Amino acid sequence: MYKNLREYIARLEQEGELIRVKASVSSRFEIAELTDRQAKSEGGGKALLFENTDTEFPVITNMMGSKRRMAMALGVEQLEDIGSRIEALLGSALSPKATMWEKMKMLPLLADVAKWFPKRVSGRGECQQVVWQGDDVDLERLPLLHSWESDGGAFVTLPMVHTLDSETGVPNMGMYRMQRFDKRTTGMHWHIHKTGARHYDGYKRLGQKMPVVVTLGGDPAYTYSATAPMPDNMDEYLLAGFLRQKPVRLVKALTCDIHIPADCDFVIEGYVDPMEEKVVEGDFGDHTGFYSLKDYYPKFHITCITHRKDAIYPATVVGVPPQEDAYIAEATERIFLAPIRLAVQPEVRDLWMPVEGTAHNLAIVSIDKRYGGQSNKVAQSLWGAGQMMFNKYMVVASADVNIRSFGELAKLLRRADLSRCVIRSEGVLDVLDHATATCGFGGKLALDLTDVDPNAEVAPIAEPRTAEPAGGVRLFDTRFVEECGLLLLFAEADRPEKVDVEAYLKHNNIEGVKYIALFDYQANGSMTPSDLLWLAMANSDPRRDVKILSGGALFLDARSKHPGVGDNPKRFPNVVMSSVETIEKVDARWKEYGIGEFIPSPSRRYRKLWLSPRAEW
Repeated sequence: MYKNLREYIARLEQEGELIRVKASVSSRFEIAELTDRQAKSEGGGKALLFENTDTEFPVITNMMGSKRRMAMALGVEQLEDIGSRIEALLGSALSPKATMWEKMKMLPLLADVAKWFPKRVSGRGECQQVVWQGDDVDLERLPLLHSWESDGGAFVTLPMVHTLDSETGVPNMGMYRMQRFDKRTTGMHWHIHKTGARHYDGYKRLGQKMPVVVTLGGDPAYTYSATAPMPDNMDEYLLAGFLRQKPVRLVKALTCDIHIPADCDFVIEGYVDPMEEKVVEGDFGDHTGFYSLKDYYPKFHITCITHRKDAIYPATVVGVPPQEDAYIAEATERIFLAPIRLAVQPEVRDLWMPVEGTAHNLAIVSIDKRYGGQSNKVAQSLWGAGQMMFNKYMVVASADVNIRSFGELAKLLRRADLSRCVIRSEGVLDVLDHATATCGFGGKLALDLTDVDPNAEVAPIAEPRTAEPAGGVRLFDTRFVEECGLLLLFAEADRPEKVDVEAYLKHNNIEGVKYIALFDYQANGSMTPSDLLWLAMANSDPRRDVKILSGGALFLDARSKHPGVGDNPKRFPNVVMSSVETIEKVDARWKEYGIGEFIPSPSRRYRKLWLSPRAEW
């Protein structure tokens, strides 16, 4: 694996996966816009190393933003290799041992595991070569990205946040964004479900300040491990050691007893005072593709900053998918499939979380089906397992189905008996889910396709040719009707609060469609199928927005919701996008950047979805 971030960057450049940007760029909007264009290029584009920023430090973005770079970051040819290693390890460890000889054969395995445990070393690490203390502490000297026009400010977007359990001293490393308030304070955006928040509650009960240390950079395996859904009280650096096949060297922070990787690039030390009033943090253009809105979070006070002499600042840009986080989520999907099989659901054969679901909104599962009700059992169990508890929509298919093939899934969807295959539930959702009126809690829905015959005869659907506006619906789109029975509808342009879809169908004699999705009028035309799936998953709560119509079709209301109307959320956010000024600036400077053929801004098409007054294109 890699000795430091620079070694990984050198590997990216050697493999043709890196573009150096020598032109001067701003960390306010410009870096994010350039990164967004790369991230949405074919295959995730390239990593970008900005050598001349508005601070003394270079910035790297999109460094894990493709399947290949994600595998390179974890030191393998393909991510499935890691899953196979975990499956072999757990299979050996968990299998019954009938004889003493079989038990003795486990000793080499235990010896290998011992090699992965993090190793504490004395003295200072490379990350502590330069020290800022006292009056020198200045977070504004770091190139924190201000990514989007409605962001509340600049944010640390790839922080590895280290905390300790107040009772046991067990360490945890998580990734929680940090909004810079001034030179010495940031927000600490840990959600109520996260380990950092649990540690915070422990210090609050004790009435003590909570030490926190944030690191950036180093071996990219550290960054990935901070995002991984590890069991509570299990050290993330054990996972990093497993990925690296060697232990992580840890040194003690300068101002507290938290240990950190010796080879990372930046260390930000400080504390959170649980007795202090929480502060307003946000807005932030989030990985959901929407702004997560202002809310109250703890304040992080910075007492010390250290860094390598040759430090490079790593950052990620999140927003409308696909972005770099999609490939990090795919790594988790591949790596943690084996533990799901062995410890949670042995009948699970494959798990796919399409990028349009932004990690939590959509999961597709294949299982070995042996008995009635098994799909219901799998769905309910997964909805209670680790970070899968945040899942909102699930599709369950049999093991012989290639769940990554839209064609195979479409055949099943077209032939499904909707009176029998819909599984409904309620439960925990991601705090960032903006469609539910109850923060962190909402509806869940699964489709059981395990008993569907993909070759069964289906009644033909007569596609509508012309249609008149009615019931608040203005347009239709039949491109998916024949393949999977899905009719797209688009509401009137003035965003009516109530739409009568059944009145529209009756008025225009539309019959036989299996699924109907209703979108805002502004989504018509420029949105790709991927965009529409993302909007449908993000903008709906199955409790409120999914129903079976009188004709038997499953209807999903994928429109943006009027805040506070009926069961709608009190606030409804905008889609994340760059400002007109930023887009035009980057367009005008494109040749200066020296990064190849011109890439148009993805934000141009998303500006149609802006809910407040917007620029006309």
